[in-house]
Amino acid sequence: MFEKKLTGKKVAILSADGFELSELKEPKKALENHGAEVFIVSLKDGEIRGWDDKDWSDETFKVEYKVSEVDPAEFDALMLPGGVMNPDKLRQDEHAVKFVRSIAEAGKPIAAICHGPQIMIDADIVRGRKMTSFPAIRQDLINAGADWSDEAVVVDQGFVTSRKPSDIPNFNRKMIEEFAEGIHEYHRTHLTETERLGLQ
Repeated sequence: MFEKKLTGKKVAILSADGFELSELKEPKKALENHGAEVFIVSLKDGEIRGWDDKDWSDETFKVEYKVSEVDPAEFDALMLPGGVMNPDKLRQDEHAVKFVRSIAEAGKPIAAICHGPQIMIDADIVRGRKMTSFPAIRQDLINAGADWSDEAVVVDQGFVTSRKPSDIPNFNRKMIEEFAEGIHEYHRTHLTETERLGLQ
């Protein structure tokens, strides 16, 4: 029988319009197949629309929570899809940045693909962490203190990152493993008191 490793877990997918369709749709399906309750968190009510390779997708996803109104403590893990427009919108929103920061401070796992790690830079949680991403934001992560590596998937104490849509199978597998493992105490000890005060 197929083992549903994430039964009882509540996972947030934080995204805005312009996410890369496969990078939200496929991880969402994988999480649900493993028993997780998955909720779309965004900047607005209604629906968000993805970008499918070279044009807008006809497919939309219903927003269950506005990030300005939801408590990150409700969730066990966070997934961040990529795309070019989506992360750029999220990182400019103070509620979205605080949401990501709060998840990390609580020691909960985070999975981000492609451009998804951009908001992790703004949340000031990448310093000293081994990560990967779409090559275009490699230098941004390095400048923020991350140890960047060109690999299909990188796992570091509850952070799971991948580079592009072709990495999704590897990404999904490791994401499910880390989300099943749950809280990583490393997050709590890694963030210094000075860093915490910096975003308050």
